Amino acid sequence: MSDLVLIAEDDKEIGEILSAYFEREGFRTVNAADGKIALDLHLALKPDIVLLDVKMPQMDGWEVIAEIRRRGNTPVIMITALDKDIDRLQGLRIGADDYVVKPFNPIEVVARAKAVLRRASAARFGGLLRVGPVTIDLDSYVVQVNQGSDTSTLQLTLTEFRILAHMARMPSKVFSRGELVDACLPGGDALDRTVDSHVSNLRKKLDAAGAANMLSGVRGVGYRLISG
Repeated sequence: MSDLVLIAEDDKEIGEILSAYFEREGFRTVNAADGKIALDLHLALKPDIVLLDVKMPQMDGWEVIAEIRRRGNTPVIMITALDKDIDRLQGLRIGADDYVVKPFNPIEVVARAKAVLRRASAARFGGLLRVGPVTIDLDSYVVQVNQGSDTSTLQLTLTEFRILAHMARMPSKVFSRGELVDACLPGGDALDRTVDSHVSNLRKKLDAAGAANMLSGVRGVGYRLISG
């Protein structure tokens, strides 16, 4: 069965245009005119990806994505008329997988959705990654830090998880910001300081759990994960 796209957009015309383009590419679609309906449909239908407008009735996009992230890791692309760096950073920090600014080309939105779904599919390949005291479960999206008899489970955003898992596949390699953007963040609109923000939050969580100094910056190059 083809992937299901939940389009949460209060502008009926935009919603219908997006539906038409996605269906032309073989996707199934369902539309929601406000945030509450979007969450109800997400719970009932378990879509493969959500296109989420920021300014909607009942509940705005920030509230909706926060609840979606509490439920799990459904890929989300934010769609909004807001085009300020702070808005983009907020969306990515909350856990958006990509960010599209109106007015947009529907063909580009479909292409970005396909890219996000490919990344999500790649992340679903099973297995465990271990680097020093850190264990990463790629199936359940669980990261634990083991210190003797003590085990801590990290509460990571989806983007933080992706960055950690990507770096853990090649410990000690120095990853440039551009590499991390391409592998773990939306293409095109992601900023270097967006990566810095995610890595900073991830490093704080690792340090607090007892995996101090595992994630470090390499001046002028990027970031490296070591076994500690």
